[in-house]
This record gives sequence, C-alpha cells and structure tokens, in this order.
Amino acid sequence: MRVTIEPGSLRGTVAAPPSKSMAHRMLICAALADGESLVRPIEASEDILATADGLRALGAGIRQEGDALRVTGCRPAEAEHAVIPCRESGSTLRFLLPLCLLGGKEMTLTGSGRLLSRPLDVYETLCAERGFRLERTGQGIRVQGRLKAGEYTVRGDLSSQFITGLAYALSLVPGESVIRILPPIESEPYLRMTLEAMAASGVQVSRPTPETLLVPGGTAYRSGEKTVEGDWSNAAFFEALAAAGDDILVTGLREDSLQGDRVCWEYFRRIREGAAETDVADCPDLAPVLMAFAAMRGGARLTGTRRLRFKESDRGAAMAEELAKFGIRVATEENEILIGGEKPHAPAEILQGHNDHRIVMALAVLCTRTGGVIDGAEAVRKSYPAFWDALRSIGANLTVSN
Repeated sequence: MRVTIEPGSLRGTVAAPPSKSMAHRMLICAALADGESLVRPIEASEDILATADGLRALGAGIRQEGDALRVTGCRPAEAEHAVIPCRESGSTLRFLLPLCLLGGKEMTLTGSGRLLSRPLDVYETLCAERGFRLERTGQGIRVQGRLKAGEYTVRGDLSSQFITGLAYALSLVPGESVIRILPPIESEPYLRMTLEAMAASGVQVSRPTPETLLVPGGTAYRSGEKTVEGDWSNAAFFEALAAAGDDILVTGLREDSLQGDRVCWEYFRRIREGAAETDVADCPDLAPVLMAFAAMRGGARLTGTRRLRFKESDRGAAMAEELAKFGIRVATEENEILIGGEKPHAPAEILQGHNDHRIVMALAVLCTRTGGVIDGAEAVRKSYPAFWDALRSIGANLTVSN
C-alpha cells in the first residue's frame, strides 16, 4: 500500500487510540482469571489480535463485542500441545512464552517478519539453567519445561518484557518467587504498567527495592470490567505535529499515566530548544518520531538508542536511510544517533516503510511539511489501523493506493 501526502497545515482534534501496551497486559490478566472479563476499548491492531490468538491457543475464550473483547479465563498449565501464533508481536512472544512453561508439555510459538530473530537471551539463559527446552526451528520456537517457584535473576538492560512474562507465569505456580533484576533497568515505565495491571486484577507483586520483585504464587486473578487508557505512544505522532506548530488537540490521554512515552511533549520541547541530548532508553518507541521532529526543528542528539536495532526494523538505520531522502544527515553510533540540522526538502525518491509501523508514521509526520510518497504504508495496522483516517480528519491531504 502506498500513501501520497501533500504538504499543508493541519488543524483539529484527535482522540488517542487505546493503549496497545496496556491492552496486552489487561487481556492477559483477564485470561488468567476465573470467570468472564470485559476489556475496552480495544483497537483491533495486528499486535493485539496476536495476543488474543495466543491466549485462545492457551484455552481462553475471547470474542469481540463492539469496541470490547469479552474474555473467559483459562489455565495455561492445563493446555495441551499448542501452537501460539504471535504474528510480528514481540510483546506477545515474550509475554506468553513463560506461560508455555507451566505444564511441562511441548509448545511452539510461531511468528513472521523479524520476530523469530529478535533476542530471547533472558529466556534462553533461564531454560538452559533449569534444563528446559528452548530451540528455534523452521516452524518457530519450541519450548518445554515446568516452571517452579524460586529465585530468578534476569538482565534488566534487554527488555522489561521478559520480566513481565516471567512475573505472569510465576504468579500461577505454588509458592513465592523472587525476580532479581540486574541493573541497569531499561523500559522501567513498562514494568510499572505490568505491576499496575496485575494489581488491578488482584495480584500484588511487591517491590522492596528497584531490582527486586516478590511474586506471590498460586494467586487468583480477579475478573471484571477493565478500561484501557489512551495510548501515548501512538498519540505522540500527533503531539509532534502540535509541537511543530499545528493547531492540534489530542484527547483521551491520562496526564498521570505510567506509560513511558508520556514524556513525548517534554522531549519535543527539549529538541525545539536545542537540548544537548535526549535519552530514549526508557521510551525507545519514541525514537522514530523524535528523529522526524528533529529533522523539522534543526537537529538533535538521541542517546540510549542501542535497542533500536532489535525492533520491527533496525529503526536507527531505517530512519537514517529515509531522512537522507529529505536531505537530512544522520550518524548512528552504538548507543546514540545524531540528526543533522539541515532544512528538509521534498524527497525525490519514494520513502520505504521498512515493514515498521513507527517508521511509517514518523515519515508521515515529516511529509505533512514537505510532501512525499510512502511505500509499505499498511504497516500501521500493527498498532494503529485508523492512523490514516485520523491524519486525514485533521486536514492532511493524502491519497491511498495499492
């Protein structure tokens, strides 16, 4: 799919879509509870559909009711040999893999795109230490083992998703467990979101120190109605336009949200005012839109960018390649990215989306200033299927073609 965007000023109000990160967590908590839960609102993105499919494979009942999903709980330890279809969702893979290690049966997690090549170091180490099976095959990732309560030490500098997945699984086995996190802890806000979602479902994970989680075992998750807050990660693309001067109001966001990407407005301000550096270690999903914004506002230096290589694309390299088409120089180092201060011009070449939703949306932000054509624009379905409609609703002159 190809989208052509003409330059122009934008004006209007955009309602933030529901948080993909919190929807993942609430759906899993609902699936681990006895009885029925209603989770709303839900954006039917590819990532959320992947988590719903994976939970169904583990035995949960999930059906759509308008903008909500009705979830009937399951017991993952009782699931027979199952195939867990993760599509391209890293969250789904890392959240559900430990649940596949509860019953001692062979389970297979499948995926597409770059998913199955993304790092699983924490789980590979855990399985090796405990004699579990975790192997990558042509069909997916095959695992087999039976988690027990105990003490687990995990690296904190790879992804908080590993800690989240382990906490879900350990909360279901008898006995208290301790998760010790080796600093530094990156994506800390996402870990706090996990603990908030679990607490809202009646599972209290205590945290006596930042590096220690005490997970109660055999606890019962509470079913009920769950409300998904607005998504700062996807709203950031419209907040970028507002920060760049367009008259845009984004509604439906909690100012007290635990979402790490809530810092987007502060980071746009810092770039606009020429701050020496902006650290994205705790909010890596903001990096593409920050790079696009920096291209509009005279450049920037981003630090904490090491993990961008392991997303749906190598995001630093992908944005550098595309920003070059606008005449913007970008230098990517091991853990920092420098965006030059050149004024962007209309790209003479077609822009490529790199099969990455956040790359596509970041390029769209810049194209509202210069114009441009983006190929692979369907990638937004991964997190924000309504993105193009939302952009058009505030006056963007864009056309979509196959």
